Amino acid sequence: MHCIMRLFFFVLYFAAWPAHSEGVSAKEQIRVYAVSGRTGPELYASIGENGPRLGAGRVIAHTGFKLTWRRDYRRRGDDCVLAAAKPNLVITYTLPEAKGPLASPTAENWARFRAGVEAHERVHGQIIKEMVEEILAVSVGLEEKNDPSCKKIRATLTERLRDISQRERARQRDYDRAEFSDNGAVHQLILMLVNGG
Repeated sequence: MHCIMRLFFFVLYFAAWPAHSEGVSAKEQIRVYAVSGRTGPELYASIGENGPRLGAGRVIAHTGFKLTWRRDYRRRGDDCVLAAAKPNLVITYTLPEAKGPLASPTAENWARFRAGVEAHERVHGQIIKEMVEEILAVSVGLEEKNDPSCKKIRATLTERLRDISQRERARQRDYDRAEFSDNGAVHQLILMLVNGG
């Protein structure tokens, strides 16, 4: 497990909406999967056996999101303007949860590990929110000349969203790379759990 991965869902939904934008509204939820063991190494091994399966292997945790939009495209003469956009963002954090009571000091080590992993994932969530804010900034007020059917403006917007999404994914990768480096926070959490302090 070299990184904490995320699932990305990016859905665009076009519909009429009032002429103002209400900003980013995110619903955040936590899903857990069970791990077992009496010691740090046993708990970490259980993560490797039961963690979310992504790609060819399993990971400690991941942050997924579903993003849908309601957009109000308005014709102005022969031009088209994106007058308003409202995102619906749901972020889901999948995290490990130990089954049964743990004895000291494993209980304390696990609590620190679990809290640290959640804190890491919530930074991924914040990056997602910032992406949505950036999308709003480039979307509302976007205008396409000579586009009475509002088709060209959708293609223009899609191209801009692709660039924003690529930057967001690069930020996520860079963050994981730093956190899992030898001196990174998640790497240190793993060592603390496995080595017992």
